[in-house]
Amino acid sequence: MNRKLLAACLFVTTFLLMAVIAVAQQPKKPVNPPVIKYKTPTVKTQLARFSGVAAACTADEGKQLITLPLIVTDDKKNSYPISSYQFAYTRIGVTEDEETGKTSPQTGMVADRFIATPLPAIWQSNIIEQLQKGEQLYFFDIIVKDKQGHLFFAPELKITIQ
Repeated sequence: MNRKLLAACLFVTTFLLMAVIAVAQQPKKPVNPPVIKYKTPTVKTQLARFSGVAAACTADEGKQLITLPLIVTDDKKNSYPISSYQFAYTRIGVTEDEETGKTSPQTGMVADRFIATPLPAIWQSNIIEQLQKGEQLYFFDIIVKDKQGHLFFAPELKITIQ
């Protein structure tokens, strides 16, 4: 009888060990932190008194503007640091037909990505020397950071020279 009891105990012990191993090997669901919805603040991009994509100024004003820092603020006048932005300068030039000698106006664009504002001195001086009616100063892909470190896009700024 001892053998039957020993065999039964061994069977139960083996069954329990296998059950524990099976439970221990089951994949556990990952614990995901709760998703906190982030609402980006409503901000505006400014260069002096100019904002929006329909801004216009004279060439003399534009020459002064290009030396000023780009600023992003909310309705409570809180300022947001700019992480990076792109700037495009659409300029008007003249090309000459080599055969006929006739000149014709032509537009061209120079652009780059920047991490500091205002624009570098070389960009400022080139624009100040050339800026004329019909050209555009365009700030876009403006990425700013809030106090919690969230990055988000600020509105574009396009200034047309009249």
